[in-house]
Amino acid sequence: MSLRAQVAIAGAALSDMGAVPEGTTPAGLAAQAARRALGQCGLGVQDVDGLFAASTQLPWASVTLAEELGIRPRVSDSTQVGGSSPIAHLNHARALIAAGQIEVALIAYGSTQRLVGRAAASVQEVDPYEAPYRPPLPIAAYALAASRHMHEYGTTPEQLAAVAVSARAWARAWEGTPAAWSTTPLEIADVLAAPRVCDPLGVRDCCLVTDGGGAIVVVARERARELLGPAVPEVLVLGIGEALSHRHVSSMPSLTTTAAVESGARAYAEAGLTAADVQVAQLYDAFTITPIVFLEDLGFCPKGEGGPFVASGAIAPGGALPVNTTGGGLSFQHPGMNGLPLLVEGVRQVREVGRDVSLVHGNGGAWSSQCTVLLGSGATA
Repeated sequence: MSLRAQVAIAGAALSDMGAVPEGTTPAGLAAQAARRALGQCGLGVQDVDGLFAASTQLPWASVTLAEELGIRPRVSDSTQVGGSSPIAHLNHARALIAAGQIEVALIAYGSTQRLVGRAAASVQEVDPYEAPYRPPLPIAAYALAASRHMHEYGTTPEQLAAVAVSARAWARAWEGTPAAWSTTPLEIADVLAAPRVCDPLGVRDCCLVTDGGGAIVVVARERARELLGPAVPEVLVLGIGEALSHRHVSSMPSLTTTAAVESGARAYAEAGLTAADVQVAQLYDAFTITPIVFLEDLGFCPKGEGGPFVASGAIAPGGALPVNTTGGGLSFQHPGMNGLPLLVEGVRQVREVGRDVSLVHGNGGAWSSQCTVLLGSGATA
């Protein structure tokens, strides 16, 4: 049975972001975002019967969040695949809704990584074959891929820097709430001159470290119409693809091609769309190399041409393909696993900006897990 356009996202909201007060908890931020998202569609926590959550700070994320919200859902799911987790949760939630096992799915996330420090917020799984070399993970995995991409395709530091400059331009144009974290002007030369962290990546090639969270509410399409009425544009789930290829970077089959090739193909096939139909994209940007690789793997440009593509201004404001329209993880906010903030913006692009097809792509681990979703307006059903 096709699940295309069978469910809709009825609510999508962020929690407080940036630097939160002492005493704030990851579950508290997730609950705050959840109540905001539920409020958008006239629901309360008591209506939630399917709860989905994952966090590096909460090993029992969905159970901890249920306790925070004071609910006892019929189904809970704490599938942990890093920054691609919320898209995987969305895939699982829609199947459960279609099967009649749940009616209202809440997918939520929260992180206080800036408050407690990265080391305390994210426990590393040590691979016995990598440990003797003491790689500074996760950045070493992404720097390794960036170096290989440069070697194979001639990608330049200036092209990597163009990703950061584009993100900053979007953040400077952002007028929503919460405010973007980094809004000072940024040029290619600034990125190149920034201190090196793990060659070829410097400070400006790396995502922010902020607190925050987000939540979305997923229901059957008919239920969303009842809740929101005809005046609120629909946000339908047209297709989702999940894929994984390895856990640790030393087992990555290719340093320049990811399982996004598979997750994207599955999402496009279900939606009956291609990359040419996508009007806006939110691509996981933990480092400047990641959008370049994902633009290639998701079919927006041929393999090896991601560098020239971003350097042409194609993903910046006014470009042919708007990418990371809040400023993304590089300039807007990056609360640990950034998949849910990307989903919230993907929804906003359909509901408030009027795009018909919005792609959101999540990445987890060391390029390990890839999940892609295509969201559409009512006109795409």
